[in-house]
Amino acid sequence: MLGRCLIFRLWKKSGVICDPFCKSSLKAPSLAKSPYGTFDTGYSLPTLQESREIWRSADAVCFDVDSTVITDEGLDQLGKFCGKAEEVKKLTIQAMQGGMDFRDALRARLNLIRPNLETVQRFTKANPPKLTKDVDKLVVALQARGTDVYLVSGGFRSLIAPVAKMLNIPLENIFANRLKFFYDGEYAGFDEAQLTSRSGGKAEVIAWLKKREGYSSVVMIGDGATDMEACPPADAFIGFGGNIVRESVQKAATWYVHDYATLIDELERED
Repeated sequence: MLGRCLIFRLWKKSGVICDPFCKSSLKAPSLAKSPYGTFDTGYSLPTLQESREIWRSADAVCFDVDSTVITDEGLDQLGKFCGKAEEVKKLTIQAMQGGMDFRDALRARLNLIRPNLETVQRFTKANPPKLTKDVDKLVVALQARGTDVYLVSGGFRSLIAPVAKMLNIPLENIFANRLKFFYDGEYAGFDEAQLTSRSGGKAEVIAWLKKREGYSSVVMIGDGATDMEACPPADAFIGFGGNIVRESVQKAATWYVHDYATLIDELERED
């Protein structure tokens, strides 16, 4: 168990629901408190050259997790573990291609799985994260340059915390969703106050980080539409197709890579 759990009350059953994998000290933004609700949809992504320059000078880099930092989709794997693989995967594809509201897709997938606390604990024990090739080297290279690294994901903190530990990323640098459970461990939904539970939420997280930390240059890296829509307020977006290629993202992204060695080489490149 990672720290103390964050407690939620559910009057319907007079119980307490929580994600036992989160830390109560975290001060992540909530949907109700965020002032960053809309962004300029007419914004054009930076050119390839501009993106490369931003990448080399970034104050912070935000990584998506599923199919970006790790090789698969955590919720898909949990669905497979629960015997709901095909149904969950179909909804994931719709959400990542931008064809379905993210929160609706998230709710639908979880309603199919309905994972209780024991199931999540057994799953995380039996399925350690599989890191994408060279992502560990890239994180080390970024941190050596003094660049802050964040994991900003529509997945769940309980599945992402082990990833952060493997990469030596502080747990407070995780922005992700939280599962909720009743006292008896029964599934009780997810915390819809988290920005990452909805379409556009990653953009709101980045805007919040830029305001709080004073970052002048932030890069978002990811495989899906929800990652690309985070630019702006991210200053550059790098599409990643090393595990799966989302055609809509590949077509729209001005910088699209299939491996992390490319990004490491760019950091080391001398002008």
